[in-house]
Amino acid sequence: MGSNQTIFTEYTMDDINKWTVSQLRNELKLRGYTVSGNKEELFERLHNPPDDQEKAKPGNDGYLTIIGYAFVNTPFMPYLVVSILFMAGGGVISYLTSEPIPDYELIEFDSERTRSFAQDLVDLGHPEWGGRMSGTIEETAAAESNKQNFTDAGMGATIETFNVPMFEILATPILRMCETGGIIPPFDPCGPSDIGSSITEFTHLEQFVIQGYSGTQQINFAQNIAVIDLGNGSENSDWDSASGNVGMVWGRGDVTGNTDLFLRAQESDLFALIIVNEIQNCDELISGDCVPYFKSVDVSRFETMPAGIAFLMVSKTVGETISDQIINGTQRLGLDVRVDNEGTREISVPCGVIPGSSNDMIIFGAHHDTVYNSPGAVDDSSGTATVLELATQFGALYNDLGTPEYTIKFCTWGGEEEGLFGSKAWVEAHQEELRDHLRVYVNLDMNHVDSDRNNGVVLFGNDADDMQHIANIHYKFSEEYPNLASKYSADIRLVDSSDMPYNSDHAPFVFEIDPDGEYGKAMVCYGSGSAEYHTYLDTMERFNEESLAVSGIVYGSFARWLAWGEQ
Repeated sequence: MGSNQTIFTEYTMDDINKWTVSQLRNELKLRGYTVSGNKEELFERLHNPPDDQEKAKPGNDGYLTIIGYAFVNTPFMPYLVVSILFMAGGGVISYLTSEPIPDYELIEFDSERTRSFAQDLVDLGHPEWGGRMSGTIEETAAAESNKQNFTDAGMGATIETFNVPMFEILATPILRMCETGGIIPPFDPCGPSDIGSSITEFTHLEQFVIQGYSGTQQINFAQNIAVIDLGNGSENSDWDSASGNVGMVWGRGDVTGNTDLFLRAQESDLFALIIVNEIQNCDELISGDCVPYFKSVDVSRFETMPAGIAFLMVSKTVGETISDQIINGTQRLGLDVRVDNEGTREISVPCGVIPGSSNDMIIFGAHHDTVYNSPGAVDDSSGTATVLELATQFGALYNDLGTPEYTIKFCTWGGEEEGLFGSKAWVEAHQEELRDHLRVYVNLDMNHVDSDRNNGVVLFGNDADDMQHIANIHYKFSEEYPNLASKYSADIRLVDSSDMPYNSDHAPFVFEIDPDGEYGKAMVCYGSGSAEYHTYLDTMERFNEESLAVSGIVYGSFARWLAWGEQ
């Protein structure tokens, strides 16, 4: 491989000022921060992180030589960037080491087959809404399909099911407004006898969506329920005035999260709560507008669920229309949202396994569920398809090389979008086994790079030795796949265990295998540019299967090296 060299890239404030909105959001997502807001707000959130965030520690004192912190001399770096591996011309430089670099063997990766896996999952979505929401027949079908793919790859496959708190959408939601024809009681306003009335129907998915764990509420035009402008949701007096009415919050970047807002709506006895998307994905998807997207809530923070409060997000244009025509006009609001948010539903976790000579485990995982309103091509059919392709490749390796040193598992999770329920439940069910035998968990959640909004991938983990290997393997990847390596940059990071973000299925493997003891080892890949996620536009139209090869080959080759050494 030649002599080892190290280049360390220092990010300065001038550098950050040149970043795109997508780059800033990727950085915030990695840290577990809110990603809403305009460029100035995103920059400020990086510059002034929450007070409870500590800077990452250097990790252990193994053979990895830490060169320094990224964002040198800036106050907002909770992560340690071990190296930025790309330099001019796409050449990749490995970390400085004091030991010889192993002769890694890179695995194969069939991008076209991976696309086919993703397409098959998308085709299983809801016939009207597109999604594979947890606890539905669509999610069950995805789990069964994944199990069959594991079986086809030549490994034993199982499905475990878990009952978790889950809402059920009972009917397609309706949101509309009406200008009456001036008819007087007892005639029905905006009814058939109200001559001259005019009803505007807002389009579900495109103009409004339900938010996680919304309750049931019907509001008809005759009720003439007021809509109260709550601004950014920070003023107590605004909430008090909204009691018994509908509240509308503008998502300007400083708004609190969905859980806090829904709790406040419950405390204020609202009929419904509407969030206006005023920031995220504006102009990226539809010119002049912001597309509504799905967000969930933390059900553990509710003593009882707000069963009678409808919870919606609308586009910026719809929010402005409601403000102009209802709050400051004469039109009336109508809605019909029917959701059971008080029960549990069954979610599925299929796994395939290649038995090893030891019980120590390498686990690859991704979530097969989606939000209800999206086909989920990127989030997370991309990650699930990558796991299925890796299972196919490792099935072939098992036939060629025999029993691996480690037991290798491939799992896909239901219940991720509403609270990591599948991975949490599975970790709890296998806690003792994982505590004694987990070597590393690899999570693939939106490991996809949009071809037009390409900011590369972030590969990060919480073990210094493991990330050293990832850097070395990526160096070899860049030699054997120079076009891919130059096209999709790789930011490889060592993250202190306590600073690992709790935002995807790797988190239970890090924090909940041994809550009172050591952290579990995990590696994660985040892609870039997928502004469509959690919207109706997350389709196969922009799917870029080529980009999945970066994380698939690098992480897969690490597992191959662990399992079969240099064979």
